[in-house]
Amino acid sequence: MEAPTYSSKQVAEMLGVTAKSIPAALRKDAYGPEDVWELRTTLNKFPPTAGLRRQLFLNFKGGTGKTSLSTSYAWRLAELGYAVLLIDLDSQGHATKCLGYEGEDFEKTLLDVLVRKTPLVQVVQKSTLPNLDFIPSNLSMSTVDLALMPMSGREFKLRNALKDVEAQYDFIVFDAPPSFGLLNLNALMAANDLFVPVLADFLSFHGLKLLFETVQSLEEDLNHVLDHVFIVVNSFNATFKLAKEALEALQTHYPEYLLPTIIRQCTKFAQASSEGRPVFVADPTSKGASDIQAMLDNVLPRLVAAHAAAVKAGTATKAG
Repeated sequence: MEAPTYSSKQVAEMLGVTAKSIPAALRKDAYGPEDVWELRTTLNKFPPTAGLRRQLFLNFKGGTGKTSLSTSYAWRLAELGYAVLLIDLDSQGHATKCLGYEGEDFEKTLLDVLVRKTPLVQVVQKSTLPNLDFIPSNLSMSTVDLALMPMSGREFKLRNALKDVEAQYDFIVFDAPPSFGLLNLNALMAANDLFVPVLADFLSFHGLKLLFETVQSLEEDLNHVLDHVFIVVNSFNATFKLAKEALEALQTHYPEYLLPTIIRQCTKFAQASSEGRPVFVADPTSKGASDIQAMLDNVLPRLVAAHAAAVKAGTATKAG
């Protein structure tokens, strides 16, 4: 994927300034990612800190649009000025593809880190955004669960591996496969926040029940408590009566976890993912891009406020 270009209006929006406030000497007709980063640095326009957040996108049910959502979410965080590491945990390498790369083109994946003790820094790749890195995945990752099985401390391999690089990032975003195994257990144990993309259908309830039971067992058996759990309704079509009924059921049964932001069904969003582009590159004016931005507008202030409160109370940790 070629590096995106931005108009002055888009750049001003990402920086949180007006286009007129950009010094005349720094104005351009089109900006590349490096130009935006240089301008951000010059104007010292960085977003408020939320501490280090490790965020997992996971649903045991497939077909919820999880990868499209997680990759565009990570991409937009980077556009807004956060340093982001996206980790592809799925052997199909869909998150890698959504960034415009082919997993098979990379010699090393997370398998090398978790099983062969390769330092994580040797596996990290650069994207077309200067502040968005990623760890690719390919079919070799399909053997990770089996390889981890006999290891001691196997649930903590990912969390421990991240210690070498986590100080470089504001957000580490995991895109997980729709299954439960040792790799996803590692991701859950490494995460602070869990995002659960769901479709507005009643089949989603079974997957949610199983996932929440798993999260509860982590609290009881491994003493790991997630800071936040966010349920995100994805690909919502308000013209379907069943979808409305399912949304009402989610609002009734999971009100404390359900985000008020709904990601509407958007053909451009789906098309962008199939073409190996985040929706903010393919069509930043689309419903999908608008809804993900709305989701960020809902989530980020909560994370920033929680971090500020923890700092004030003296309880903030390196992980936020």
